[in-house]
Amino acid sequence: MKYVGAGSVATSLVWGSLSYAVLAQNGSLVPFVFQPLPLGSSSPQGWIKDQLQLMSDGLAGHEMDFYAQVSDSVWLGGGTSYSALNEGFGYWYNGLVPLAYGLGDQRLQEQVLNATNYILTHQGADGWLGPEPEGDSRNIWGRMPVCLALIQLAEALNGTDVQTQTSVLDGLHRYVNLMHDMLANNYTGYITGGDTQWGLARAHDMMISLQWLVEHDPRNDTEILFESMQYLLEKAFDWSQWYTNDDYIFGDLDYADQTYVQGNYPFEHGVNVGQGLKASAVIRRFTGNDSLIDSSYTAVNWTFTYHGTPSGSVIGDERESGLSPTRGTELCTVVETMYSLSYLYQAVGDGYYADRCERAAFNALPIMLSPDWWAHQYIDQTNQPVVDNLDVTHFYNTNSMSQTYSIAPDFPCCAVNHPQGYPKFVSNQWVGVGSNGVAHALLGPGSVNITTSSGTEVNIVSDTLYPFSYNLKYTVQSSGDFDFYTRVPTWADQSTVITVNNGSATAVQPGTTSGLQHIPLTAGDNTITYSISTDIRIEARQNDTIAIYHGNLLYTLPVSGDMVKTPISIPDAPFPPAEALQYTYTPTSAWNLAIDPTTLSFNMTSVDSLPNPIWDAWQPPVEITATACPINWSTEQNWTDDPPSVDQRTCAGDSYQVRLVPYASSRLHMAELPTVNLA
Repeated sequence: MKYVGAGSVATSLVWGSLSYAVLAQNGSLVPFVFQPLPLGSSSPQGWIKDQLQLMSDGLAGHEMDFYAQVSDSVWLGGGTSYSALNEGFGYWYNGLVPLAYGLGDQRLQEQVLNATNYILTHQGADGWLGPEPEGDSRNIWGRMPVCLALIQLAEALNGTDVQTQTSVLDGLHRYVNLMHDMLANNYTGYITGGDTQWGLARAHDMMISLQWLVEHDPRNDTEILFESMQYLLEKAFDWSQWYTNDDYIFGDLDYADQTYVQGNYPFEHGVNVGQGLKASAVIRRFTGNDSLIDSSYTAVNWTFTYHGTPSGSVIGDERESGLSPTRGTELCTVVETMYSLSYLYQAVGDGYYADRCERAAFNALPIMLSPDWWAHQYIDQTNQPVVDNLDVTHFYNTNSMSQTYSIAPDFPCCAVNHPQGYPKFVSNQWVGVGSNGVAHALLGPGSVNITTSSGTEVNIVSDTLYPFSYNLKYTVQSSGDFDFYTRVPTWADQSTVITVNNGSATAVQPGTTSGLQHIPLTAGDNTITYSISTDIRIEARQNDTIAIYHGNLLYTLPVSGDMVKTPISIPDAPFPPAEALQYTYTPTSAWNLAIDPTTLSFNMTSVDSLPNPIWDAWQPPVEITATACPINWSTEQNWTDDPPSVDQRTCAGDSYQVRLVPYASSRLHMAELPTVNLA
């Protein structure tokens, strides 16, 4: 994220008086519909485990070795921070904890524990965490991702390293007590301390940590924890008010009243939006205000309807614009959106959010990383036939290299924030249901090992190639009877079936809202086969274009290109590893095509395993064929125009068959396609 002035946010868009909400008086929170499981309960399997291992072997796992934003961070006694707010280290820490402990990677766990030890042994005498040791420069925002990391670490250490876990919890309570006193003293560090817009827009992330302490380690601080949430709420930017007809900008922000747009920048900043999707659900947990359930749905629905990418992220090349496929989405936005959507499914229980989370995880995230996870984009475009130093861009606030692949092709935030994406997907794959139930919430290969609150020991392994195949095999062991659930996506059709042990295949009957299929199981060993049936789906996009899906994979016209690899030397990484390269791609095949949607045909190659890395060119065993023809479609100095209007779409050459591939497997891609009738 770049730091652009917010202007003066309208007072109607700040929560204001606490009389707005009926605050919990008894020290309790509205429970999650589906209980989050402690970090380490879920383990990656299959292709997802491959991805986490690539992360460990790639940039995320080696930033501590050479990247100054981590290795020389001001949080660790060094002198490097890309902003005065000092959130960069917290971003890295918040992602490395679930990566290290989700993967069971001892090398990364050592990085985490060494960093944790430094942070806690250098905690201020008054409880302050990190830099900005005293005075008016203190800003609470930079500590929010650190606190999210610490609560995850406390979960992962439970029962294995009690001494470190106790130190983590002690440090959290000392900091929270100080933060409470600062907030009580005219919101010091919240509305003071430099650029405060980020903390005011993202206050709910701090509330998540406070709520975790209420439920897992309140000590004698319950009143302080709730009062801190109340103080944060009182000055926080009001996302529920933003998503109302009077305030929200439904159209392209480039053509809206610019005074209004500039005055509400915090609500339009792409990463803020991704994080803000969960704000109402977080606040509902301690206010008990059930109207915020509808606010959450409105936030997600409007965001993706009016500013969403077909890959599952938010169009915002720093700031939102409209729906143009040439505008970009930021990698930080992708991972924050994924986390928000997984949180929303747990908090509200609507399968719509889980579907959305999977779409981002299987499309928007992996396309922005090189297959080996050593390089990333800052910005990805839905229609991206070139990845190079752009002579002309229409991005709101990014540089000309922002959609190339590198360590940090633009602002450094994505280099340190991207590691949370897949690890948090893994840690949220499984959820608790009631007192004796377990659900597979986010589908894919994985396993879970827990004891339900009723005392039943449960181990489940999901063996699947999903989303590249629609068959899931569950191997289940339990010490007693329990309730198993698996999620049925909204795009699954009526031929979707479940088979338990050697029984007959039974059509699924998922819960209307949750999408969960209930499967009661008896003690011992059980095997479940889950076969999802679906077909090609077409979603209309602006200007009479379409996006094409099968399951939760977006399909794209792949553009062949010449890849150029060059060594990197940047101030934050003067001596990078040999693997850390910059990649550019220039097209060598036609990209200016229109397709006839009546000719779409899905093809799946039957395989027992997937190649690694799966998101490399032509690796996924699925494709869609179609008939297409070239059309006149202009570019301007490497910048592709929006698709031509219907009246300008005439074939400029013969039609021929093309292969559409999963979006994330083609770095050059055209995924928002104009249509023609070739009958």
